[in-house]
Amino acid sequence: MYQRIFKMMAKTLLVMSLVVYFPAGQSAEPARSSEGIYQVVCQYCHDTGIGPQLKGRQLPSVYIQHVARNGLNAMPAFRPTEINDQELAGLAAFIESSKGGSK
Repeated sequence: MYQRIFKMMAKTLLVMSLVVYFPAGQSAEPARSSEGIYQVVCQYCHDTGIGPQLKGRQLPSVYIQHVARNGLNAMPAFRPTEINDQELAGLAAFIESSKGGSK
């Protein structure tokens, strides 16, 4: 029960952060870099111990994309309208090649 509530709250917060970070009617190209998406969407959970550490683990890009698109346990699934396929591929490559730590 609590996991379901947490999952709903986490997804709501993440979607709200996307709306604030990427407002309609503005060019989002510079802001939607892989590192920018990571900072807005992933960093809060994955660099603070809420979710597993992602950086520095050399997780396969295809695995990262699968989990981000389909969700896993408390990790919400992100629709293509939230993070498109090109952005997701770039984000996965960024995470796969990242060094450890939150920077």
